[in-house]
Amino acid sequence: MAKATPSGADPLAAYRADNLAAWDERAPAHARAAGYKVQNFLDDSSYLSDVVTFDLPLLGEITGMRGLHLQCHIGTDTLSLARLGATMTGLDFSGASLAEAQRLADATGTHIDFVQADAYDAVKVLGAGRFDFVFTGIGALCWLPDVRRWSAVVSDLLKPGGFLFIREGHPMLWSLDENVDDDLAVRYPYFEVAAPITDDYDGSYLETDTKFRASISHSWNHGIGETVTALLDQGLVIELLIEHDSAPWEALPGKLVEDAHGEWHLAEGRERLPMTYTLRARKSL
Repeated sequence: MAKATPSGADPLAAYRADNLAAWDERAPAHARAAGYKVQNFLDDSSYLSDVVTFDLPLLGEITGMRGLHLQCHIGTDTLSLARLGATMTGLDFSGASLAEAQRLADATGTHIDFVQADAYDAVKVLGAGRFDFVFTGIGALCWLPDVRRWSAVVSDLLKPGGFLFIREGHPMLWSLDENVDDDLAVRYPYFEVAAPITDDYDGSYLETDTKFRASISHSWNHGIGETVTALLDQGLVIELLIEHDSAPWEALPGKLVEDAHGEWHLAEGRERLPMTYTLRARKSL
């Protein structure tokens, strides 16, 4: 159910306000939730997030590199990248999320610079050409309305020879209606459109101990071709693009099974659906 935008108001500002309220309220619950495995980071100094672990063979050596995690949320992937030897900065628009990220970094004795800003403002607040790599994790791009604008930000942030590394939800997955029980049903746009997908949901994408008051959120899909073309137009070279038939959370409740590595895939005919993808793109020297 969509929330009406006040007459004369900037709709993107209204969408942002709804999303910020939702993320600010959910951040403390996510830090407590079993799905983020915060306690594992506290108990084991070598522990890495499931998202980073999955992509280790594709990420490559990052020891000694300066990295930026855009839309870092509560910082579990950011901390994982720091544990792999990178000097990390995490950026997010949610102050509550960054408070949890800073708390985790402090508790593990890890220095990470956390900066509160919109992803589109990253160059303005951090400076251009500073980073050896930019990392974006699962479920980040869908909160941005314009993938071309995002690609320009990424390019400006990278040093010559630096690289972008993404593992994201596949746009085919985001287009499905998870409430249809009997089969896979496309309901939402695959391609980027101006109007967002507006959701009214008082829960979260993983099990928490809270029902949330901030229930309205807005997201946008970005097709694989749109994302790749946006990066190519910035002069980045695509080094790899791999589609995966699994995701690190139960994205379609009741349709998926979990494997031994914490990845979820279709219980039947897993080859029917790409659920996530990994992309690495490098800025030319």
